[in-house]
Amino acid sequence: MTKPKKKPELSKTENKMAGYDGVLSELVSLIESARRTAVRAVNAVITATYWEVGRRIVEYEQKGEKRAAYGKALLRELARDLTAKFGRGFSADNLETMRLFYLTYPALEISETVSRKFAPEDLMKRFQLPWSHYVILTRRSRSPEARAFYETEALRGGWTVRQLDRQISTLFYERTALSRNKAAMLTKGAKAKPEDAVTPEEEIKDPLFLEFLGLDDKYSENELEKNLVLHLQDFLLELGNDFAFIGRQKRLRIGNEWYRVDLVFYHRRLRCLIIIDLKLGKFTHADVGQMNLYLNYAAEHWTHADENPPVGLILCAEQDAAVARYALAGLTNKVLAAEYRVALPDEKLLAAEIEKTRRWLEGRAIVTSRKRTKQ
Repeated sequence: MTKPKKKPELSKTENKMAGYDGVLSELVSLIESARRTAVRAVNAVITATYWEVGRRIVEYEQKGEKRAAYGKALLRELARDLTAKFGRGFSADNLETMRLFYLTYPALEISETVSRKFAPEDLMKRFQLPWSHYVILTRRSRSPEARAFYETEALRGGWTVRQLDRQISTLFYERTALSRNKAAMLTKGAKAKPEDAVTPEEEIKDPLFLEFLGLDDKYSENELEKNLVLHLQDFLLELGNDFAFIGRQKRLRIGNEWYRVDLVFYHRRLRCLIIIDLKLGKFTHADVGQMNLYLNYAAEHWTHADENPPVGLILCAEQDAAVARYALAGLTNKVLAAEYRVALPDEKLLAAEIEKTRRWLEGRAIVTSRKRTKQ
């Protein structure tokens, strides 16, 4: 009688490794999350402390004309003694930035508590960006409205210091005045709530400024596309939040013809593909037909079951509002047209446009308020 074969025993190492990958993955995620939380907490404490340093310097200066008169000398003396005790980070220039930081964000804007006593927990709730971001906002933003706009967008978009610096340098706040939907852009100061519905019109800017490409007046469509991919990080920043790059020159076959889609992105909040077609010249109605073809194919072959239908964006050098209106109306698919520009417009023009839009918004608010009062 033959004995049944024994099943091969697992080695001690194999027994130990069973389920190990799952545990390791959980621990890595836990530790990384804890470290990110710790970094945010440290940044918040540092920023709160620097605000308080600035407050005490200002209050010391305001206690008498003599103290105010030797303000620079005071900063030099403080810089020497604080550097001797704590090391780098307390130069006269840095102390002056802390002083300006307090003057830019006075206590009344934060809490009544901090005007009487240093309350780190209140300040940490108020200042959620790293100190390096507030240095740029303090030194470079032109108005309280612009500063609030950049702070909100930096928080919402998770901007790095370099990204915040670029947005201020390229007048992102002022450029909203040239948007086709500029009123919505200007009223976008508050954080978006989770329940807020988002639309492609709100998420896709018009126009887009591509000055970072460094293109001159003569360039081909292929050069435009190639440079956008080479400068993908800047292009994603210009597009806005929640865009993810999928690919370029994506091929599709319809019947016996092969086509290529210039650029494909995915938008996390819209939960759909964004198909981009680049055009060097003017927007035409024929561009809409081609995009509609791409979207029908993408909806059938590239879209997952849990995703929304794809959105088409025709990015052109120039568009006629009337042609765009009639060409895009009544489509089953969502197709948008937007302009791109490779150079920034005049800053004075932008400032005038944004002021005009702000006055229009204020007027609309007054009319709405009167209607509600009558009701």
